[in-house]
Amino acid sequence: MLCVRGVVLPEREERAFWIEGEVLREGEPPGGFAGRHAETVVDGGWLLPGLVDVHTHPGATDTSEPLDEELLREQLRAHRDAGVLAVRTPGTAARMPAWVDEDRELPRVTSAGRWLATPGRFFPGFGRDVSEAELVRAAVEESAASSGWCKVVGDWRQDEPPVPLALLTEVVTAVHAAGGKVAVHCQTAEGTRNAVLAGADSLEHGMHLDPGLLDRMAAQGTAFVPTLAAFGRGVDAMRAREPSARRDLWLAGWESLPDTVRAAHEAGVTVLAGTDSFPCGTVASEASWLLRAGLPADAALGAASWTARSWLGLPDLVDGAPADLVAYDTDPTADPAVLDHPRRIVLRGHVVR
Repeated sequence: MLCVRGVVLPEREERAFWIEGEVLREGEPPGGFAGRHAETVVDGGWLLPGLVDVHTHPGATDTSEPLDEELLREQLRAHRDAGVLAVRTPGTAARMPAWVDEDRELPRVTSAGRWLATPGRFFPGFGRDVSEAELVRAAVEESAASSGWCKVVGDWRQDEPPVPLALLTEVVTAVHAAGGKVAVHCQTAEGTRNAVLAGADSLEHGMHLDPGLLDRMAAQGTAFVPTLAAFGRGVDAMRAREPSARRDLWLAGWESLPDTVRAAHEAGVTVLAGTDSFPCGTVASEASWLLRAGLPADAALGAASWTARSWLGLPDLVDGAPADLVAYDTDPTADPAVLDHPRRIVLRGHVVR
């Protein structure tokens, strides 16, 4: 039997838990700890209900590669070893294999099947290439075959048209009617507008998002996953390119994105942390970018932990919850860099490190 004690975030309450199989139990076990074999694996410090990366694509690092199941396992373990105990994969090179859910040593995975790409709107052959006439049916199929999610590439290049609003609305309506949810890749003004007006469940990237749409996003529950760290790493290379309309539009979108992220949070939009990059297990950097964009410390950390878990339908550290937690020596809300140095990681009731 394992015992953990510490200050639980986000409540900031000092609490004790014991672990029964893969389940967290609050307080002392029946009869108390005395006389029972109990190993205290965390005694003091700060406890989080596991980190979350809601935008990661494990299993292939190049658009010319098929899904590599050994690489998938390796990259999911990299997430786990960084304290990322739940991930959402909005698009992979193939549907998630069944063994991922069966492997108790891997993070909990919410998958969205293959990217759904209409002609000219993605890397050819990397996602599921469909015509616009096939998109609605394919979206329902991917959500049903995965974790209830599908991912539509809503736009692609800055100077090319996005998926039409009427069609995207039809996709969202059909997937919702089937009990699923829709993530939309969008990086153009019209693409982000269409995703919001269609009622998408999440905007992935959201570059050029019109702040005038934020109240609607908040009201209808559309989450915002800005992937700031992924964009931030590419800024210098983009600035070094020869001037062009495409380059200038990208840079303008990047420069306005942090202010839009802050405004989204202030409008009540759920802002979440996703990396969209490699190596896996770096969601702490996205939390730091969200903090720099102006989110309060609790909101920036919550975007990579408890807020994201709640959004995915996972509980916090409460009696009866899955025994998934990460312990830190100091308060990570004071410095997100602390997230890179977990003292203890417990997944499904077992100590990972």
